[in-house]
Amino acid sequence: MKGIVLAGGNGTRLHPLTRSVSKQLMPVYDKPMIYYPISVLMLAGITDILIVTKEEDQSAFKRLLGDGSEFGVRFTYAIQDKPRGLAHALIVAEEFLDNSPFALILGDNIFYGHGLPELLAKATRLETGAEIFAYQVADPTQYGVVSFTADGQVLSIEEKPRKPQSDYVVTGLYFYDSSAVAKAKSLKPSARGELEITDLNKLYLEEGTLKANLMGRGYAWLDAGSHDSLLEAGQFIASIEERQGMKIACLEEIGYRLGLISDEQLLRQARALKNTSYGAYLEKIARSAS
Repeated sequence: MKGIVLAGGNGTRLHPLTRSVSKQLMPVYDKPMIYYPISVLMLAGITDILIVTKEEDQSAFKRLLGDGSEFGVRFTYAIQDKPRGLAHALIVAEEFLDNSPFALILGDNIFYGHGLPELLAKATRLETGAEIFAYQVADPTQYGVVSFTADGQVLSIEEKPRKPQSDYVVTGLYFYDSSAVAKAKSLKPSARGELEITDLNKLYLEEGTLKANLMGRGYAWLDAGSHDSLLEAGQFIASIEERQGMKIACLEEIGYRLGLISDEQLLRQARALKNTSYGAYLEKIARSAS
């Protein structure tokens, strides 16, 4: 299974911060925002990843991430020339996907929780249909609301309804079979001129092949796309890391734990980041295993 991280868009909710830098390059505590969605794909066992960016931002992402070998993965890059909708990004990714099933994650979404790798691993076994992740929120009227049966079969999806049928909303993590690109091509632009991911999900719903994975109390889902949520996300990550002494979304550590990079590679990365707490953390991991 392949993976796509959507790191385009104009980030208008974060202006003026994002007038000169991509939202997904903004810091969330001690790491760039894009580390967090990449970590989710890696925890799912996905190592072939496409980063979709705006043209003017792509060089910055390449400087940050390179070809992925530092983390034991392979990054490919593609350009979405303007905001044409999340579903349009699948058309951009058509050549990369090459009729493979894939996971799609938004570049400003952060997921955390015990058992997350197991939940993701289950979704990677997808062969037909689509799977979305549902999360309970206090005010679902600001999101795409999903209702579903006890076994996860989706009954309905409504975009920002006045009277929600449930308290569960669709997060920015999706798993699709190989028919998703063809389905995306069949969509008509919405009133705002974009190919909507909700409309794509509704095609699977009409087929009866859309399932929802419930993320319960043991999980955290954060959307770091506004000033307040960006601050809250940084505070959340800082609190967990300081209390536990372990880092969240440390791509080098994940690659090392999964056997994608060696002790020597991890030490090399640590030394490249010397005089930082991040580098010291990597060195501690490398030396504790030797």
